Amino acid sequence: MSDREVDVLVVGAGLGGLSTAMFLARQGVGVLVVERRAGLSPYPRAAGQNPRTMELLRIGGVAEEVTRADDIRGRQGDFVIRLAQSVRGEVLRTVSESFDDMVAATAPCTPAGWAMLSQDKLEPILLAQAERHGGAVRFDTRLLSFRQDGGGVTARLSGPDGEYDLRARYLVGADGNRSVVREALGIGRYGHGTLTRMVGVIFDADLSGIMEPGTTGWYYLHHPQFTGTFGPTDRPDRHTLFVEYDPEKGERPEDFTPERCTDYIRLALDAPDLRPALIDIQSWEMAARIAERWRDGRVFLVGDAAKVTPPTGGMSGNAAVADGFDLAWKLAAVLNGEAGPGLLDTYEDERKVAAELVVAEALAIYAQRMAPHMADVWDKSVGYPETLLGFRYRSAAVLATDDDPARVENPLEPSGRPGFRGPHVEVDRAGERVSTVDLFGDGWTLLAGELGEEWADAAGTAAAGLGVPVRAFRLGADLTDPGETVADRYDIGKAGASLVRPDGIVAWRTDESPADAAGTLTDVLRRVLDR
Repeated sequence: MSDREVDVLVVGAGLGGLSTAMFLARQGVGVLVVERRAGLSPYPRAAGQNPRTMELLRIGGVAEEVTRADDIRGRQGDFVIRLAQSVRGEVLRTVSESFDDMVAATAPCTPAGWAMLSQDKLEPILLAQAERHGGAVRFDTRLLSFRQDGGGVTARLSGPDGEYDLRARYLVGADGNRSVVREALGIGRYGHGTLTRMVGVIFDADLSGIMEPGTTGWYYLHHPQFTGTFGPTDRPDRHTLFVEYDPEKGERPEDFTPERCTDYIRLALDAPDLRPALIDIQSWEMAARIAERWRDGRVFLVGDAAKVTPPTGGMSGNAAVADGFDLAWKLAAVLNGEAGPGLLDTYEDERKVAAELVVAEALAIYAQRMAPHMADVWDKSVGYPETLLGFRYRSAAVLATDDDPARVENPLEPSGRPGFRGPHVEVDRAGERVSTVDLFGDGWTLLAGELGEEWADAAGTAAAGLGVPVRAFRLGADLTDPGETVADRYDIGKAGASLVRPDGIVAWRTDESPADAAGTLTDVLRRVLDR
């Protein structure tokens, strides 16, 4: 990768940009991230990694590192979510009794667990992994302008050594809510719009004599004097308080002086004598908006540049990682010659619909926990487990045979149909107990029934002919299915097969063995890869 030419230029070193870079670099793509700031954000913004994100981070090779770095529960105890007047005041409702409740709700659907890293802890892990695989980052570097043509994108950058042009085959706008890339393309947004405006305070304080021993968590506060949230970070004795303000009442961010913020902290904690050390005070807008287009020629949007999600439910950062993964495997397939350019059209088809599910769920949670006057948005969500693990992709990269219009299914009752995640079933592989989900990633996977001997040869023939990595696993030969449930969950019968994409999504399946299995599989791959 030269100083002036790369395969992919990513603008913005947040969760979306760094995820995109990491997943691209691991597939041998030359990727450069430019970031206008002097370094990564030091602030614990988006926190928590749900099981779907952990599935993707496993494929990215960092899930174990994320789990090791997640020591918030070890230091601070169990995690609860409550609605209350104040942290030590009347509890209006308990949303989650414990972290174990969250794990138990998703355990039947995935081998992946949850993690509680905040953004400032996760981003360095993503960046380090990208750099280990040849990716690079340039801080103090701004995107001034760009122009695209049939062969790529020319970006005008401004860095420590002045202005210069950089040539990339593709450009990814991961530059946040106020995306310069999106604005330059003239892409509008739709959705609910602004929900509220908040001032966030990060502070240090020893709360051992204030908080209930052995627990930590997130509090939605409905105090007589303010509405807001209080929660921990993954640093000892560091906490956050977010307080709503209303410009229509003449309130301004400048009104939140250190003295006033200290007063709010004391009110929230029922601790009039507390002396918190304020680390930072920032204002921000909570909103729900989705970009009308996620692609313009050779330019793509990910993360907050593509959609802004209320933080309620902790799905915003997770959705950014999923954006990065989906775009990265498709860009890599095109750049590596495994797919035609039409595969890139499926990025918007899939991730835009997923964003609508996430935004609707986050809106419903916001209304239920902070804005009960917005009850009309509650019935627009499909449910938290369904949004995280039961979503369905519909695009040319999925060969669906049913006409079911449902956007989701119950992940506790997976169908294995094309467009949905490959169901989690425990199997034995070479004497080791693994999940079928652990078999996916870094290429295509073919799961075949016990009488489908020809599918292994078919996978080898198709892989060699198309130059696409395909791994085949046959029940009874490569895998032992103690519960005899894989064929039923994937609906492949004894002789059929299920083709699973690099992201763990079922692309195609059959419950029979055709006369020409290799020809059939090759044709399927050609169709989903735009070959």
